[in-house]
Amino acid sequence: MTYEQTAPGPDDSDTSLRRSLWRKLSKVAAHIPFAEDLLAAYYCAFDRNTPLSVKATLIGAIAYFVLPFDAIPDLLPVIGFTDDAAVLAAAIRLVAAAMTPDHRAAARSKLDEMSACK
Repeated sequence: MTYEQTAPGPDDSDTSLRRSLWRKLSKVAAHIPFAEDLLAAYYCAFDRNTPLSVKATLIGAIAYFVLPFDAIPDLLPVIGFTDDAAVLAAAIRLVAAAMTPDHRAAARSKLDEMSACK
């Protein structure tokens, strides 16, 4: 695979978006049903073989998840992530052909790893 499958470490000179995603996802992964889709989108977005237009769409959806300001605050129980899920679902629907089984397998593997660490 041509993309990074691990969360950036504290010494990595990675983007703010990546660090923010891993920080937020590690806190809420067990509480959001779309965590696997979110990670598959992440792996697709940062795959060197993914077309630029697909990357832009997915990075926009990931940024919406990460940003603290959105339509429905994430702090609200149950409904707090519904807008994030809707944005992500729409983005994935637009670029579904670019998301490969490898992206989904990497997402499942990472979620399993995250679950084992807790």
